[in-house]
Amino acid sequence: MSGALRLKRALVLSPPLLWTFMFMFVPYAILLVYSFWQQKYPTFVPAFQFGNYVQIFTDPQYFRVILRTLKIAFFVSLGAALVAYPYAYFLVFRVRKPGLRLMLYMAVVAPLWVSYLLRAYTWKTILGTTGILNSFLMSTGILSEPSSVFLYNQTAMIVTLIYVFIPFMVMPIYAVLEKIPHSLKEASADLGVGRVRTFLNVTLPLSIPGIVAGFTMTFCLTFGDFIAPFLVGGPDGQMIANVIASQFGASLNWPLGAALALVMLMIVLSIITVSDKFERLGQGRFA
Repeated sequence: MSGALRLKRALVLSPPLLWTFMFMFVPYAILLVYSFWQQKYPTFVPAFQFGNYVQIFTDPQYFRVILRTLKIAFFVSLGAALVAYPYAYFLVFRVRKPGLRLMLYMAVVAPLWVSYLLRAYTWKTILGTTGILNSFLMSTGILSEPSSVFLYNQTAMIVTLIYVFIPFMVMPIYAVLEKIPHSLKEASADLGVGRVRTFLNVTLPLSIPGIVAGFTMTFCLTFGDFIAPFLVGGPDGQMIANVIASQFGASLNWPLGAALALVMLMIVLSIITVSDKFERLGQGRFA
């Protein structure tokens, strides 16, 4: 390789590598250093001790919050998959007109261009005591007065987060389904295999990489969310990101907040690693 070519590659790669180093590795390094410091109210002092990590794994409240966050992220991802897969399947295999297919696809993707807060507030309006759901139930006589049971609980959080993150489930599933050759389904039909068996033996296995990718993105985005619990969650809806925000805010316990953030990062990286192995296994098995 000539020196000029090396210089060109270095000039091209330097800006993104420098950006990644400055705004990704440096902040994580600072968090790692802070995680070993010690709180001395009203501030914190440099130290090298594992008290913050010990507190996280021995204090039941942090363990409960992590488990609650994992549970909510799982149900959001599962719910998004159950809604997104039929929709993506319908677009790919049932909508014949490209223009209509594009319009229906953009109907799911377009909300990403709208503010997250606006989308979350939409469901707060729908589920609130003066919202659309209560008004409908009152107009049909099911309720005699507005009910607050639909808002400020984990169910409201799951519904809101499914709506917010469902584009990240639809896009990878749609991309994988679109790449499945129609000839495979036609060959299955020629062999006398019914639609259900064709779906279970051909379409579903070949779409596993898209499902895994969508599930991973939705899970990780939900796991790090802290706005939905604040807007539509109740007392039992606090997630790990809210605890971290409170440690860096009102509690002024940056060392504990840094330790929690790193634990959260390790969980997310573990999920991504396992997901990547499942996706590779699916691609290798059905290649």
